[in-house]
Amino acid sequence: MKKTWAWLLLGLLALGAPSWAQAQQSGAVEKAIAGLENQWLHSQQTNNPDTVAPLLAEKFVNTGSDGKVTNKAQTLANAKMRKYTSAEYENVQVTVFGDTAIATGGYKGKGSDGTANKPFDEHERWTDTWVMMPNGQWQCVATHSSTIKM
Repeated sequence: MKKTWAWLLLGLLALGAPSWAQAQQSGAVEKAIAGLENQWLHSQQTNNPDTVAPLLAEKFVNTGSDGKVTNKAQTLANAKMRKYTSAEYENVQVTVFGDTAIATGGYKGKGSDGTANKPFDEHERWTDTWVMMPNGQWQCVATHSSTIKM
């Protein structure tokens, strides 16, 4: 009887091992995505949108808080026209679903829009969808932001 329980326990441990490994991998992915989000924030803080370009997939879709939808090239062109005096993220959360990760958070930014030199003072919530590409690189495929009304 002792051998049966030992084998049963060993079998249960073997079944739990993949879940434990997935949890560890998920934690590493969450940290990696949070790091990519920090790179995106840094591109705003340093007014250097070229540093975010490699993070965006070729078929990237941006739905802005104004409802406008832009692709990667349009999003980067718009970012190049903005000059930030401050930018910060708050409450960034990452949830992993296999080869997809959803990041959410808050954003506060101030600066000016270079086209009309119009000042902006924004407070938004955002959702980014990240996908592990065939080359093993995580890229953002979609982002959406909504204005927070106080």
